[in-house]
Amino acid sequence: MLKIVFFNVFTLMICFVLTSETNILFAQVNLADTAKNISGQKSQMDILDYLKIITHKTHTTKADTSRQKSFGPFIAPFLYPGYTLVTQFIIGLAANVSFFTYSGNDRKISSILLDNYYSQQNQYVSTISSNIWTKDAKFNLLGDWRYLNFPTNTFGLGSKSTLSNQDPVNYMYVRFYEIVMRKIVGNLSGGMGAIADYHWNISEINPTGVIVTDIEKYDNKPIINNSSVSSGISFNLQYDSRLNCNNPDQGSYANLHIRDNLTALGSDVNWQSILLDARHYIKTSNKSDDVLAFWSYDYITLSGKPPYFDLPSLGWDSYNNTGRGYVQGRFSGLNMVFLESEYRFRIMNNGFLGGVVFANASTFTEWPSNKFEKINPCSGFGLRVKINRMSKTNFCVDYGFTTSGAGGLLFNLAEVF
Repeated sequence: MLKIVFFNVFTLMICFVLTSETNILFAQVNLADTAKNISGQKSQMDILDYLKIITHKTHTTKADTSRQKSFGPFIAPFLYPGYTLVTQFIIGLAANVSFFTYSGNDRKISSILLDNYYSQQNQYVSTISSNIWTKDAKFNLLGDWRYLNFPTNTFGLGSKSTLSNQDPVNYMYVRFYEIVMRKIVGNLSGGMGAIADYHWNISEINPTGVIVTDIEKYDNKPIINNSSVSSGISFNLQYDSRLNCNNPDQGSYANLHIRDNLTALGSDVNWQSILLDARHYIKTSNKSDDVLAFWSYDYITLSGKPPYFDLPSLGWDSYNNTGRGYVQGRFSGLNMVFLESEYRFRIMNNGFLGGVVFANASTFTEWPSNKFEKINPCSGFGLRVKINRMSKTNFCVDYGFTTSGAGGLLFNLAEVF
């Protein structure tokens, strides 16, 4: 209950920002330095600039760049309706808070993303995802905190599962991931952190009680008001040459994440996994700022048997973005391989509107053979609306087409990857 209160208070704070003077978006800006930095660069506009024009307020454009001398904070709040296959209609309030902690042309932007929504399916979700750099990029703090009250569906294990395997479930969930990275040399850093996943009030909605579901097959028992805990430590090695994690236009990112869940630290069982999250960005033209982006997300269970709802699954990464076009949780298994590519382009020269085309493919091991046997592709397109030009934060709307014909929408504040 305290978690709900905490997130609701934070939501009220964001609503206060929405009603405050718009100059908060450019707090701590050194106008003289800014003027020098934007000389000769393209004028950029965001949604606030258009609101100023509509309301006949004075409008001046600034460059859309992560190399500004301003420190922020740059706040991009957004109240939005939406629809996805897993939630149906939703009303959400998201906010991206970006800022710099040091000066220099190679400084990296820090970002905190908050998202709260309530859905037609009576799902309540609150998340805080953070990527914070300290002075001179000496330390990088990575956080993923969330609270869910989440009636949803699971579809069984492996890439061969069909929509007819749909199994309605309900649970409450708290995630706490906090990792501290320290610079080793250049863009390479290493560190460790605390990892915990807690599910409770887990139940299946199976009125007949006749069908033996994949959850019961995996756990060898029915699930009624059950719970699961995975708790342990992580060891991380990271390379990050991006300057802006909200909207990268060049550079590379790779994070090797080894997770060790231990009963000594509160986990139900001992189990270990390894995750490699790798991304690369190519700026195809300085004139258009078009970007070709690649993403690989591979999750392997090394030993032990993770709880069913802690298995790797589409749409359950830190930003819920793997498998655009598929229902969240559509595929799951002990091991996961995921690849995606995307082409980003401008629709308007001032950067207010942009577009993307993307394609991805995923495969999961079957149960109990633990073999990769099928690949599930998806492709689609999306629209980008610039919410804050200073932090390059876009509101993203994507639609994906799947081979099963069950495509879907995805909403995001900041780029998908």
